[in-house]
Parts: sequence; structure tokens; C-alpha cells
Amino acid sequence: MKKLHIAISTNRIEETIQDYSKRFGVEPCVIIQGEYALWRTETLNISIRQDPSCKPGELRHLGWEDSTTSAFSKETDVNGIIWERFTAQQQAEEINALWLGTDYQPK
Repeated sequence: MKKLHIAISTNRIEETIQDYSKRFGVEPCVIIQGEYALWRTETLNISIRQDPSCKPGELRHLGWEDSTTSAFSKETDVNGIIWERFTAQQQAEEINALWLGTDYQPK
């Protein structure tokens, strides 16, 4: 199964978590205080991150959470947008490597 992945930059992470949780009707499956949050719904995989290299609200990248992919991949489209492809477990491994001690495991 494939879910669209959207990664957005923010400089107001706590407010964005509250806003998006209300919009999606679910709480994030992982929160890294002051830095990152991830929601995984039936159709969408969306993350927000405090990223000083991006303006608030700016698209960081797009991609697919794809249960059939064998390895994480990244490519850039004709518009300069980065597209990633990964499994839920590969995303969890990346989160756990970036923020040691998180121990996020997808359901």
C-alpha cells in the first residue's frame, strides 16, 4: 500500500501539532519535542520539522510511504522537488537515528 508523504517546515511546532491534529482527527504517532512530529493516517504520511534551512510553511520534500519498496530512495523531479520512497520501518529507523533514544516503532 502507498501513502503520500508530505514534509513541511515550521517555526511554530507546538501550534502546528495542535492545528494538524485537529485537521487530521488524530494525534501524531511520534513527537520530538520542539523539533518534529509525524502523522500516519490511512492515506497520508505527513511530517513537520523545525528546519532553519527552510522558511516556515515551506515544502521540505514529498514522497511515498510504500510497503513494497526494498530500500529507501530519493530523487529530484524536474521542478527541483525531492521525492523519497520508503517503508514505514525505514522511516522509523531514520527517526530513531536522528533522535537517539526515541525508539519509535510504526504500528
